This record gives sequence, C-alpha cells and structure tokens, in this order.
Amino acid sequence: MRTRWLWVKQNWKRLPHPIRWVVVATVGGALVIVGLTGLVLPVIPGIPLMLAGFALLASEFAWAEVLLNRTKHHVTRAVNKVRKKK
Repeated sequence: MRTRWLWVKQNWKRLPHPIRWVVVATVGGALVIVGLTGLVLPVIPGIPLMLAGFALLASEFAWAEVLLNRTKHHVTRAVNKVRKKK
C-alpha cells in the first residue's frame, strides 16, 4: 500500500494541470459537501471531512489555502484556550 501511495505522490505533479485541477476540484468539493451534510447528520463526521476537503483543494487553489490557514489558526487558538483553563 505504501509503495502505491509513493508512486501516486511522485507522479501527481507529472499530470497535466487541467487534469489535476478537475480531480482535485471534484474530490475536494465532494469531501466538503459530505462534510457539510455531516454537520446536520449525526452519523457522518462533518468537520474532519470538511478539513480534508479544504486541504485537498488547497493543493491547487489559493482561496482554499487561505481558508485552510485561517481555520488552522482559529483551531489552534481554541485548543490553547481549552488547555489554559485546565
């Protein structure tokens, strides 16, 4: 399994940009939509799926990278606040 992942990771940038763009937009967008659904339905873990979708989208889109960095900043601040109260 690890060798397949390494092969994908090494050859991902060799794909033409439009193909990478479509694959990232489709899979990342699907993860975000399923994550949004998971915020309403108790069965699906919404927030982790949304973060995974934005992380994937951030590999090709600047707006998603900005949104992901802002989210990481807010999560770090919230975790630090919780740790200080203990």
